[in-house]
Amino acid sequence: MSASDRPAGPPEVSPLPIPPSTLVDPTPGLRPRPAGRQRQAPTRRRGEDPVVDCAVYVDGHRQAPVTPDEALRVAAETGGFVWLGLYEPTQAELDALSATYGLHPLAVEDAVYAHQRPKLERYDDALFMVLKTATYVAHEELTATSEVVDTGEVMVFLGANYVITVRHGGHSGLAELRARMEEQHDLLCLGPSAVLYAVADLVVDTFVEVAGLVEEDVDELEASVFSPDRTDDIGRLYQLKRELMGLRRAVTPLEVPLQKLADRPIDVVPDAIRSYFRDVLDHAIRVRDQVAALDELLSSILQASLARTSLADNEDVRKISAYAGIIAVPTAIAGIYGMNFEHMPELGWRFGYPLVLVVIALSCVLLYRAFKRNNWL
Repeated sequence: MSASDRPAGPPEVSPLPIPPSTLVDPTPGLRPRPAGRQRQAPTRRRGEDPVVDCAVYVDGHRQAPVTPDEALRVAAETGGFVWLGLYEPTQAELDALSATYGLHPLAVEDAVYAHQRPKLERYDDALFMVLKTATYVAHEELTATSEVVDTGEVMVFLGANYVITVRHGGHSGLAELRARMEEQHDLLCLGPSAVLYAVADLVVDTFVEVAGLVEEDVDELEASVFSPDRTDDIGRLYQLKRELMGLRRAVTPLEVPLQKLADRPIDVVPDAIRSYFRDVLDHAIRVRDQVAALDELLSSILQASLARTSLADNEDVRKISAYAGIIAVPTAIAGIYGMNFEHMPELGWRFGYPLVLVVIALSCVLLYRAFKRNNWL
């Protein structure tokens, strides 16, 4: 969308009625924002144009290039649908598109400000879906400050003849996905809901990959914790657990939206595509269980590490106490004979000094053997 085609300010959007939905339980009318709630500042991209790609597809084939403003009209004339890809659009840019595509103001606000929980909402005859994305951050060695999982977001507006994808974050680009889908004409023939399926499938497949790589980190930490050498892994364990929590927040809430897409009749999601969503749901449930199992395993490893640390501290205390007991004997004897009393018979005996040395040495040896036998040393 060129600067000349873009309106000077956001157009006025008349409030849209919200019918009772089978997908969510909305309150009639616009949902009020809680008092005092602070909105996240919108993310800023480096480029000026938020449009990554815009195309009309007819019978599964990409048509001639069009602008976002013209695409919907062309799709209506040819019987196809529009796939518009955006990257971190501003409020004004999305407001301009909402006038053409009839996007709901609440969905537009969520798409601009991001930081949303995975969800599926229905606005009139359109759907709005939020998906959390995740990518694994490679690192040579896991430390207490390592970033392991980086998360982003993909929002999808789905209508009868359009699908708009809004991406936030520096990863999870959809260009490769679009290229693959353009080679699968039979899938694109199913309409814009096929794009929503492909995006959800890509996100869940990425979750599976990330969970597998995180599992390798968990295995490495487990081996370190239970190795014979003393290691301080508590910081690394806690950091990995925090990173895994971010992945869990992305995976777990996605089950409910996918369940609705797979099982409930929706006008803009044909029955032919619902079986595809069931497959994505199965993968999402498996990765959810895998992430939950990793979280439980990390908790167990963390408890074991704390127990080993406590045990090691107790061993150190016992060793210190044992050596203190051994040192106490010569200290006591030397202290006694270091006192300047006038009548100390041993001081006048020629074998007094050697005898005291023998008693000190013998006492220390006996105490050392006793502590050693009781595993204090």
